Amino acid sequence: MALTDMPTDTLPLSNAEIVQLQVRVIALENILAVLLAEASDQQLELVRGMSAYISPRPGFTPHPLTIRAATRMINLIDCAGHLRKLPLGPGASDDSPPAYTTLTPRG
Repeated sequence: MALTDMPTDTLPLSNAEIVQLQVRVIALENILAVLLAEASDQQLELVRGMSAYISPRPGFTPHPLTIRAATRMINLIDCAGHLRKLPLGPGASDDSPPAYTTLTPRG
């Protein structure tokens, strides 16, 4: 079945389903930030390149969600840079609170 052949009359998401999606996105962003904190400079450049690639180009209609996604990708790289400086691994002290902050989606 082609993407254009798929039915478009889906039921709206309930509030509980939307909350679950938000929780999953926050969890995935936190996982991604930690992975990016351990990424090589080349890998970080690939993410920056993808952010630039999905950003609006001359002659194309800018889409607000794509613009926000590109900005969020750069924000995740910035957050990863901060996480690189924090003691998060197995050698971190067990008696102190976590040295990281929860990422939350930005509007």
